Amino acid sequence: MVIAIIDDYQKLVPGLEAFQRLRQCLPEADIRIIDKMPIADLDELVDVQYLVLIRERSRITAKMLDQLPALKAIVQTGTAGMPETSHIDLGACAARNIPIIEGGASDGHSAAEITWALILNARRNVPAYMASMVQSQWQKTEPPCGIGHSIRGQTLGIMGYGRIGCLLAQYAKAFGMHVLVWGREGSQAAARETGVELAESRDAIFKRSDILTLHMRMNESSRHSVTRDDLALMKPTALLVNTSRAALIEPGALQYALKAGRPGAAALDVHEDEPVLALHERYDGLNVTATPHIGFVEKNSYEILFEATFKSFLTFLGHEKKPG
Repeated sequence: MVIAIIDDYQKLVPGLEAFQRLRQCLPEADIRIIDKMPIADLDELVDVQYLVLIRERSRITAKMLDQLPALKAIVQTGTAGMPETSHIDLGACAARNIPIIEGGASDGHSAAEITWALILNARRNVPAYMASMVQSQWQKTEPPCGIGHSIRGQTLGIMGYGRIGCLLAQYAKAFGMHVLVWGREGSQAAARETGVELAESRDAIFKRSDILTLHMRMNESSRHSVTRDDLALMKPTALLVNTSRAALIEPGALQYALKAGRPGAAALDVHEDEPVLALHERYDGLNVTATPHIGFVEKNSYEILFEATFKSFLTFLGHEKKPG
């Protein structure tokens, strides 16, 4: 049995307890860890029977599947998503009788934490101050950052009030912020149940938020749903945060909006056309705090993610001994 785990950029998988348990369950298997970013030489995978994907790091196309003649199944950490938005060509997989084995959704804590870290770093200009200290400067930052701002008393707007949104609302209240929510029927119902203010309209959440964070589900209706016109409604002092999906925002709209000065800043963990290796070229001169899509990349989250994924995989194989 040949198994390949691709896109392990940081070489984290071999150190996971979940991975060691998988090896114990499948002692005869040839398990390969591929850390290239992204994988380009498909010759390395030509004999692979089971392909393990780390979230959405690689796109699986019909052309790629045609070059993997031994492939029996794709094992997806997390979920594969909807057919119209998935990074996997689900139709091509179905046509070739290649099943998708999913590990299930995360609990949202790691994503909420990176969102909050970005908010605090962006509002207090931590990256700029760190950079100035490296240059032997003390309490000095260059425009467009300038002096930082406290979040206490400000309004946090949350678009999409699911697991992550609810966690962020708790964080915000602990920091003395006012919380404002907008979303579909489920989000609106959850806001009422938890006693959080529901914005009077979609436009209102853009206008009223000092910090606006996006957490809508990715589907055809939400794809590119945040437009230039929406962002133009934001305050010039506002911060837009996106740790969910880059495709929620209309392509090019954020750069345009930042250049126009509404909003005044952005904090991002997701980006168009990942991996992004030249962020300065994309946001040159703009007030952007960014991380390289690490919302789910932390030890506890990885253990939970891979434990669930490998358990589903072993169940698919009909293996009696399961992790845990």
